[in-house]
Amino acid sequence: MGLLLLCCLAEAEYVKYKDSKQPLNVRIKDLMSRMTLEEKVGQMTQIDRTVASAEVMKKYFIGSILSGGGSVPAPKASAETWIDMVNDFQNGSLSTRLGIPMIYGIDAVHGHNNVYKATIFPHNVGLGATRQVDSDLDPELVKRIGAATALEVRATGIPYVFAPCIAVCRDPRWGRCYESYSEDHKIVQAMTEIIPGLQGDIPAGSRKGVPFVSGKTKVAACAKHFVGDGGTTEGINENNTVIERHGLLSIHMPAYYNSIIKGVSTIMVSYSSWNGIKMHANRDLVTGFLKNTLRFRGFVISDWEGIDRMTTPSHANYSYSIETGIKAGIDMIMVPMNYTEFIDGLTSQVKKNIIPMSRIDDAVKRILRVKFAMGLFEDPLADKSLVDQLGSQEHRELAREAVRKSLVLLKNGESADEPLLPLPKKSSKILVAGSHADNLGYQCGGWTIEWQGLSGNNLTSGTTILTAIKNTVDPQTEVVYVENPDSNYVKSNNFSYAIVVVGEHPYAETFGDSLNLTIPEPGPSTIYNVCGAVKCVVVVISGRPVVMQPHIPLMDALVAAWLPGSEGQGVADVLFGDYGFTGKLSRTWFRTVDQLPMNVGDPHYDPLFPFGFGLTTKPFQNN
Repeated sequence: MGLLLLCCLAEAEYVKYKDSKQPLNVRIKDLMSRMTLEEKVGQMTQIDRTVASAEVMKKYFIGSILSGGGSVPAPKASAETWIDMVNDFQNGSLSTRLGIPMIYGIDAVHGHNNVYKATIFPHNVGLGATRQVDSDLDPELVKRIGAATALEVRATGIPYVFAPCIAVCRDPRWGRCYESYSEDHKIVQAMTEIIPGLQGDIPAGSRKGVPFVSGKTKVAACAKHFVGDGGTTEGINENNTVIERHGLLSIHMPAYYNSIIKGVSTIMVSYSSWNGIKMHANRDLVTGFLKNTLRFRGFVISDWEGIDRMTTPSHANYSYSIETGIKAGIDMIMVPMNYTEFIDGLTSQVKKNIIPMSRIDDAVKRILRVKFAMGLFEDPLADKSLVDQLGSQEHRELAREAVRKSLVLLKNGESADEPLLPLPKKSSKILVAGSHADNLGYQCGGWTIEWQGLSGNNLTSGTTILTAIKNTVDPQTEVVYVENPDSNYVKSNNFSYAIVVVGEHPYAETFGDSLNLTIPEPGPSTIYNVCGAVKCVVVVISGRPVVMQPHIPLMDALVAAWLPGSEGQGVADVLFGDYGFTGKLSRTWFRTVDQLPMNVGDPHYDPLFPFGFGLTTKPFQNN
């Protein structure tokens, strides 16, 4: 009798969805058949870590948690602290009736950028400019960056990143332009190779459009922001992209096609509108085009309070926002704070038949597909085996390589016969000047430790450009650093040459929208004071082309260094000729802002430096 009972218990305990040998669709179907409406709505809800707890996860069956920009368990938290937090939340989810694991997401947009001591890679604008020595694009480099980023994110127990941004920035006045690889969709398409870096290579012969994550060293990726985020009028963030359907499909859509073919797990909807219709409300594009035409099988996620922002003012008619967003085809809502209002609102609309159950089932099926595909049911809890990957030397070397390849040389001497670069390492005395020469926060830009970025050198580990210069020159060369010297000082000190490092201050999203695109003072004064008095190279740290035309006659050489991240040594590697300049502009460098928007191929194309431009140098021998 006892034996029989045991057999019956074993029978009762076998559930198909927990059996990794069962086909994916069988597991999804089995689990869905067991779920209540409350459990399904919970899966569609993503909340911020600041309002999450194991109890909340259990009570509301929450499907996902995120860290917003700068949302960390403690200042300068270690990888172990991150893992303990994520596992605590996960244990809440695993203690529910069905034990569906939650998925934790974070913005890792240039490395694992919220986390202390992580490697900070160049922002996408710089990666779009990277070239091999033969001037070919280098998608293999971003693939390696994706793989390194995945390891660092997994080192902190997190399996999901809100990256890559595959926006095609058509106007540098946009505050997110540095998150875009290029104004040319073909470069953005090539750079989707970061997705197999993050997620792993999809197996040969697998179905197109099905999400794929190859194991515990990889993360689920998220292509964003669907679609047209980089095409808004005057580059105003979250605004309106006015373009006919053909233009939308030929400029802003192609990289989504590549991302889906490469197995991207999720796609995030844009705050922006297309011809006056909010993307979060656009059923034609989200369901009709993305899901039905492109056959995307992962899940679609909203942006932060994305459905709230359908109305002006935001959150003015939340029941309308819920109905419109869910009916448009968004599967997971980044609520992220007031989750009970969302859960109650959505549940009530389903019960009243305002939203059909079939739409809820489509959403949940997609969310579960991603969770099953990434092995979350088998390995829901993070272990500490990868903690040494965070900020590892190997990853810093990779970031340094990316910096070297991303630098674009825009001017080198008054004529080709008299180049200033590469600079000699042996000189009696050199001047380093400028607000950005010794400021790690400035060279990393926005989305670094904090959402808006920071100033100074104690935010995380890295090498400033000044430190890199001191590391590189001959021990006999005296390096003098004065942030903003006056011209008399420069004239009277007999410097061999000067390196001036100036640029934009960090910003993210709307805070970076700029109609004038000038670099802040004292940048221009420093250029004027130094370059008017001694041979100088100007290194510009910026998230986009900025106003340079008035300053060019003063300088002997000009380098666009974009937002290089934590490994400033890569800048010195090329300035002093250990490596040559190979980078090419992936954006048009305008003369004046009155020309904007101006992109390659436009009529009346009259740039200061055209798309694809970049002077080259050969590495020095025995410098």
